[in-house]
Amino acid sequence: MDESFELNRANWDDRADLHAASPDYQAEIFVAAPDHLSAVVRFDQPRLGDIAGLRAVHLQCHIGTDTLSLARLGARMTGLDFSGASLAQARRLAQRCDVAIEYVESPVYDAAEALASGGFDLVYTGIGALNWLPRIDDWARNVAALLKPGGRLFLREGHPLLFALDEERRDELVIRHPYFEHAQPMVWDDDSTYVQTERTLTATITHEWNHGLGEIVSALLRHGMEIAALEEHDCIPWEALPGQMEVGDDEEWRLRSGRERVPLSYTLQARKPV
Repeated sequence: MDESFELNRANWDDRADLHAASPDYQAEIFVAAPDHLSAVVRFDQPRLGDIAGLRAVHLQCHIGTDTLSLARLGARMTGLDFSGASLAQARRLAQRCDVAIEYVESPVYDAAEALASGGFDLVYTGIGALNWLPRIDDWARNVAALLKPGGRLFLREGHPLLFALDEERRDELVIRHPYFEHAQPMVWDDDSTYVQTERTLTATITHEWNHGLGEIVSALLRHGMEIAALEEHDCIPWEALPGQMEVGDDEEWRLRSGRERVPLSYTLQARKPV
C-alpha cells in the first residue's frame, strides 16, 4: 500500500497546478463571483439541505473548489487531503476569495488522528474519491470517528458498476474490471487527466480499487452508522465513457442512449446515532 500511496500522491501533486489553472475548475469565476458554486455542489445542494453553521470536513478535498462552495453555503469548513501541492492551491483560492477554511495535509486513513475526533456535524466526501482507497472499512472507521453524535455523512460517488465497465469500448457497455473490493490494485499508466490542461502529466502511474455498493454500506454499518438515504443517478460530472455520453446544462454527463441500463453515480447519507 505504501507504494500505491506514493504513486497516487505524486500523480495528484502533478495535477494540482494544472487543475488550478484549468478553465474547467473555474478558479477565476470563484474569485470574480462571490456566490459562485461548483457544479458538483450545485448538484448536491438539494440533498445537502441547509448546512449553515455546521462544522464540516471535506475528505480528499483536492484543490478545494467544492470545499469553498460548501463554505459559501454557510458551513465552517475544514479540508483534508494527502497532496501538499493540492492544498497549496486550495489555500491560495480560499485566500483570494477571502473565505476562512482550514486545510490539513493527511491521508484519509489518518483523518481522525489529524483532526478533532468526534467534532464534526458533517463529513462530506465528493465524487471521485473512494476509488483511490484500497480498503473501504478504514475509510468508514474514520468517518464514524470524525462525526459527533447526530452528525451526518454525505457521500456522492461514481457507481461501482460504472467503474467496472470498459471505458475504452465506444460501442456498448462491457464489464471489464472488478466490481467488488480487491486486494491488488488496478494499475493505470495515463498522462492525461479529466479536465483541460496546458500540458500532460509526468507522474503517470496510478493505483485504484473498486468497492461494491454493499461493501460501502456494510462498512458504515459495522462502525455504528445508520443509513439515512441512498439514491442512484444516471449521471456523473465527467465523460466516464468516451464516445457514449453527452453533457447537459447541469454539467453532468449521461449516456446518449439507454440511460436506464446502468447507474453512473449515487448519493449516500448516513448518521451517527445520538
